[in-house]
Amino acid sequence: MRKRKPKPRTLLPDTRYNDPMVTQFVNNMMKSGKKNTAFTVFYDAMDIVAEKTGNNPHDIWKKALNNVMPAIAVRSRRIGGATFQIPTEIRPATKVSKGMKWMIEFARKRSGKGMAQKLAAEIMAAAKGEGAAVKRKEDTHRMAESNRAFAHYR
Repeated sequence: MRKRKPKPRTLLPDTRYNDPMVTQFVNNMMKSGKKNTAFTVFYDAMDIVAEKTGNNPHDIWKKALNNVMPAIAVRSRRIGGATFQIPTEIRPATKVSKGMKWMIEFARKRSGKGMAQKLAAEIMAAAKGEGAAVKRKEDTHRMAESNRAFAHYR
């Protein structure tokens, strides 16, 4: 390789939970550079989760994220004129970012009033192992399982 690998950027931890993963989540949720608004929405959602469950909302959010993160995915590869869906393992950083993006995407698609309530509902559903983001993960895993015969093309 001609160029050196770029240095991984370190994210600053957020103010309330002192967790850099929360900052990454908020960065993914942010639109048009409005980071304060995104933090406000996230913290409001966490307050709703704490109010409805009575438990630590940060732990519930972590559990929800773990339930949404995919372990394997399929990649398209063209071999001899045919395109095969080949199951491959996902790197840890990609797992986390895919899980976050799916959670945000399906929170936005939910019906409800306000992004904070939608996000809180999606977090609570994902923590229980249900919801659209968890379904996306299960669909991805099911697709990889059905194409396991092509794993040797990796």
